[in-house]
Parts: sequence; structure tokens; C-alpha cells
Amino acid sequence: MSTPQLATFKVPAVENEPMRSYAAGSAERKALEDTLNQMLQEMPYEVPCIVNGLPVKTGKLAKQPVPSHHALHLCAYHEADQSTVASAIDGALSAKAEWEAMPWNDRAAIFLRAAELVSGKYRYKLMAATMLGQGKNAWQAEIDAAAELSDFLRFGVKYVEELYAQQPPKNSAGAWNRVEYRALEGFVLAVSPFNFTAIGGNLPGVPALVGNTVLWKPSPAATYSNYLIYQILAEAGVPAGVIQFVPGPPPEVVAQAISHPSFAALHFTGSTFIFKKLWKDIAANVDKYKGYPRIVGETGGKNFHVIHKSAEVRNAVFQTIRGGFEYQGQKCSALSRLYVSSSLWSSGFKDLLLSEIAKIKVGSPLDFSNFMGPVIGRPAYDKITDFIQKAKDAGGEVLIGGTGDDSRGYFIQPTIILTKDPNSITMREEIFGPVITVYVYDDANYEQTLELIDNTSPYALTGAIFATDRKALLTATNKLRNAAGNVYYNEKCTGAVVGQQPFGGARASGTNDKAGSISIFYRFVSARSIKENFVGLEDFQYPSNSI
Repeated sequence: MSTPQLATFKVPAVENEPMRSYAAGSAERKALEDTLNQMLQEMPYEVPCIVNGLPVKTGKLAKQPVPSHHALHLCAYHEADQSTVASAIDGALSAKAEWEAMPWNDRAAIFLRAAELVSGKYRYKLMAATMLGQGKNAWQAEIDAAAELSDFLRFGVKYVEELYAQQPPKNSAGAWNRVEYRALEGFVLAVSPFNFTAIGGNLPGVPALVGNTVLWKPSPAATYSNYLIYQILAEAGVPAGVIQFVPGPPPEVVAQAISHPSFAALHFTGSTFIFKKLWKDIAANVDKYKGYPRIVGETGGKNFHVIHKSAEVRNAVFQTIRGGFEYQGQKCSALSRLYVSSSLWSSGFKDLLLSEIAKIKVGSPLDFSNFMGPVIGRPAYDKITDFIQKAKDAGGEVLIGGTGDDSRGYFIQPTIILTKDPNSITMREEIFGPVITVYVYDDANYEQTLELIDNTSPYALTGAIFATDRKALLTATNKLRNAAGNVYYNEKCTGAVVGQQPFGGARASGTNDKAGSISIFYRFVSARSIKENFVGLEDFQYPSNSI
């Protein structure tokens, strides 16, 4: 589109979204409770595919259950079929030229407006959908669906402004050097997870913000909250066809997208197994593509806390409880392996840990007094309880928890397993549930334990070091330099904030492209260098050619 550029605009200053407390008697709690009650009365909702801005109802319906009450379902959604995906790809490619050509300040304004809709008009509706559909309590829904999603949108605009401002520092006489950051040639496939509503918005949002068009396949277990995000983006002004919403069976939808010649990039959050398979499938298709697709992924973690003998016990205990049991341990960054100094373990850490865990209430997110809710569904429930049994069979001692109740919802008690084998199954394999395995190490073996932490798991997402002894802290951070993409000192291994702690890990945990920072945007642009010459040559000969 042609429009005059009559000024250089600067985006408004951005700040992290202030979080509300939802304390008893507060206005925000009442507003959230009212929205939850309304949603309970209105559900199940019907969710179509959205292609070129229009609803597509394929008639092939799947349900998103309510994990805290599995007899109910939040929505029934139409699964994208082959023709729907084909239309979505064609529409995305058709929409790309106009979207990429839209002036940057207009694209920025759309996403800034979306942030205001998330944090204002639709805040409680997004939270209610996240609580019912994904099993989060009010606080976890607030920091995710309201705060982090708003932050992704606002800070994304700030980072792209900074990206576009990065220009060559030098120009030779009579010339002007410039760099433009083109959208990728083709379309982007975004495959988002169940556990963060905000990630659902960020995976299509990042590539779209820099001019790409996107096929978005949401997680079946987060369909409704993600559909709300799509509607918010459309209301904010994202044109039809720029983001195509195609829920459906992952193998079929994804396989069709990555086999298309115009497939340009994958933006993925999910399991390590699926990510590795997609990487192989993309490699097998490489001769089909116009270019080499970008592959951006964040997968699993086997995240650790190491507690040095100098650690402050109360802080380490409470940080451990939050790190392991917030959102039922279903965060990529959640704590699952705990290494504790023997002197600390026997002098108060163990007793305080178990006594505080015993206070945790587990139940429906609709009861605001519950710290923990359900795990996401039957497969997760069965997998987690099976891991607990395998740990017991291998000689692990369940100190607390270890049980579940699936009669109404998928509830598992917060579980601590004590192992004498630092390479036992629950120290090595990702569980994605409320299970922490503890290994107590001899104080004299601190450095050997750090080597153990580094070598036990193929993952390298998050970790935390608890010590008041600075030398011990520095020793750990150096020995564990490659064991985590996000490391925390005297702070739990979860809770990265956009604009504060760029998030991502390496090894089997992903490509470490750092969501929530400028780094992620580089992956979805293809730079073009431009040199403009103002003074013509008068001869082709070099001075050195003269005799």
C-alpha cells in the first residue's frame, strides 16, 4: 500500500503489565468470578477454523475438556482438514505482500492496541478460559494470560523498533548504506503448547509483527483461550489472512504445512520428541523449499535447584515449593530435580520442606484457596503416576504425596521422592508434573555434584543455585555454564519475565532464541543490504594501473 512517510515515529515507552492480586473482597476477584460463572453457564463454545478472516466449520469436531471436571468440556472445535489447510496456506501467501508493505508504525499500532485489549477489555475472559480449560489458578492465569501476553505484545513492538534501527555505522564518501529487514519468503507455521496462553499469542505474533503471515495450530488443550487471542488480534486490526487459525490433529496439519514449497519457518513450543521429528521431516523436505527454513523451538527441561550448605534455608524451601508445584509442575521451566547439602537437609531443610508441602491445597481452580489444580488430561495423569510408581520400584522413597484422584478431575498430590541414585529415572527423564526428586549430597562433594547435575540430563533449560557463599555460587555458575539457558541465584528456576529475563535453553531444550527479547525477531527476518551511490565513476581503471 502506498502512504506518505512524513515523520520518523517513536513507539511509546513500554513497561511490564502491573499484576493484580485477586485478594478476597477485591474488585478484580469479583470481576473474575463473575466472568467464570458466565463462562460456566455459556460453555461449551463452538470454535471454527478461521481462514482469510472467515469461520470455517469442517464438521469434524473435537472437544477441549475441563481438566478439573472432565465430564465437562469448554469448547468443541472444528478440526482443519486438508482443504482447509490448503486454503489457509494460499490465503497467507496472498496476504503477505500487503501486510509486509504496511508502514511499520501501523503494524506497531495494531499490536499495541492488542495489548490494551488483552490487559483491559478481555483480561478476565482470557483468564477464565485459561483457568477452566488449562487448569490454572487465578494467580497463574493472571501472570500468564493477562500480564505475560500483554508484555509480549508491547515489548515486541519495542524490540522490532530497535531491530529496524540497527543500521551500518559507516558510509564511504558519496554513498549511503542501509539495511532492511525483510519478512521471510513464504509463510511461517506456529505450533503452540497448552501450558501458556501467552505463548499461544507469541508464537504467531512474533513473526507477524515483522511482516510474515502465519499458520497457527494451537494445542488442543488450549483451543478456546487461543481462539480468544485470535479474535483480539483481529479486533486490534490484524488483517484477514495474516494469521490463519487452524486447530486440528497435529500430525496432519503440520505435515501438510511443512511439505509446502513456500514453508519458510517453524515457530514451535512443545515436546522434545515432536520437535526432533519435525526437524527430521523438514530436513527430508529441504529440496522442495524455495529456501532453507528457519527452525525455532523451545521444548522440555529437567530443571534443577542446587542447595549449597551456605544457603538460607527458608528462602530455598519456599522457592523450591513454588518452582516445583506452581501450575502442577507443568511449566517447561518447572523444578524436577533437587540437590541438597546433607548438613542442610538434616538440620531443617527436609522438615520445613515437608511441613510446608503438607499445607498445599489441591483442587478446582474455581476455589481460590487451592494452590494447585489439575494436570492437563488423562495422558498426563497416567504418565505422571506411572513415573511415581517406577521411582518407587527402583528404590525411591516417597516422602510426601505420590497419590492422585481422577474420579472428577485429574488431580495429583505434590510429591517428593528421595533417591540414593542420582541417575534414577525421575532424575533423568522429563515428567511435566508435580514431582520433585531429591538427591542429598555430601557437603565435601559439592563440585562433583555440580558435574553430576551437568551430565545427568540431556536438557539445558533452567536451573537455580542457592548459596550465600559467593565462591560457591561462582563455582556452580561456571561449572553449570551450559546446563541451563536461564540460571537463577537464590531464586526459583521458573518465572522469566518479558523484558527482564529472556527465556530459552539449549541442548535438548531447544534453539535458545530467547523469547521475550530482541533475539527472537532476528529469526523471522531476512536482512537485505542496500548501498546507494551518489557519485558516478568516470573511468574503470584503478590508480595503480597507471604507468
